[in-house]
Amino acid sequence: MKTISKTVWILSLVSLFTDIASEMLYPILPIYLKSIGYSILFIGLLEGVAEFVAGYSKGYFGNLSDIQGKRVPFVRFGYALSAISKPLLAISRLPYLVFFSRTMDRIGKGVRTGARDALLSEETTASSKAQIFGFHRSFDTLGAVIGPSIALIFLAIYPNQYVYLFYFAIVPGFISVGLTFLLKEKENQTKQMRKITSLFSYLSYWKQTNSNYRKLVFGLLVFALWNSSDVFLILKAKEVGLTDTTVIGIYIFYNLVYAIFAYPFGILADRLGLKRMFLFGIFMFILVYWIMGTFQTVVWIVFAFFLYGLFASATEGIGKAWISNLVPSEEVGTAIGMFTGLQSFATFFASLIAGWIWFTFGAGVTFLVTGMFALLVWMYLKFIPIGERYYS
Repeated sequence: MKTISKTVWILSLVSLFTDIASEMLYPILPIYLKSIGYSILFIGLLEGVAEFVAGYSKGYFGNLSDIQGKRVPFVRFGYALSAISKPLLAISRLPYLVFFSRTMDRIGKGVRTGARDALLSEETTASSKAQIFGFHRSFDTLGAVIGPSIALIFLAIYPNQYVYLFYFAIVPGFISVGLTFLLKEKENQTKQMRKITSLFSYLSYWKQTNSNYRKLVFGLLVFALWNSSDVFLILKAKEVGLTDTTVIGIYIFYNLVYAIFAYPFGILADRLGLKRMFLFGIFMFILVYWIMGTFQTVVWIVFAFFLYGLFASATEGIGKAWISNLVPSEEVGTAIGMFTGLQSFATFFASLIAGWIWFTFGAGVTFLVTGMFALLVWMYLKFIPIGERYYS
């Protein structure tokens, strides 16, 4: 089997164009919302609610994908929902429509996440999981370089004209949807002969799965409970006096670092151990939040975003690869769906907590408290024995 299969290439390109659309908007969204009168507390609530809804849909649809033995329809529909949601923010400034648009985008992500990652897992062996997930993350994040770059160029020519970017995002969004029609369902998918008993029936998987999965996911969820939205990092950069253009430029720099290192870090993880590379990533996160909470100069902020790129490269794809290695192949959609779902619930509270701490005590306390809890998670993952393969 080729290391990088046709399916992996297609999924990577789909993610590339989707992220061009999404990331064209993501770094300007908090700036745009502030410019039309919304507070930091509202922005934190918006991100939290969006992730909460995404959390439910990730778990539910990941489980449904396993039950039906199908992946492609979930991938296609999920990307379509996200593409449609992009222009809605430009239509009205009313809070309910802002919430609807952001939530619709997150539901789309929830519908596709478990099925897409299961498709990726099916294209690997146990010893190449991190490499393939890292390859996909590189393309996904390359979109997060191109998208903000388009926004940066546009805003340099037309300052403060944020609304038009929401319309421009339609184009790459629908290109990604078109690419999903090149995907083919595997004929040997196995349907599970059971029915969904309730909207949250996928949560019963926690009792059914193995202890390695539970120990890993527990640690990752505690981490997610304090890992708030990246919006707060962007707002910190803005707080030190940087212009909108510079803030977007730093965000592009972070994603470029992420895109460059995700694939080689995946290869290293397969060779050196998933746990070892993941711990390195968490340590980078701790440094980032210490710097953000301590320093106020542009040089330190840029350095923090560089380290943040290393953190993402060493954890995002590798974490999913690790999870998919701990469960049978027919349960990957549920396993990743439940984790990413619960992770979104945790992020909901993390964003609310971060928004409240920032509003009450300031940015410095927000970042230092987060870094302290991240250190506790690093110690847990370091010293608790967790396997790296299901049958090992």
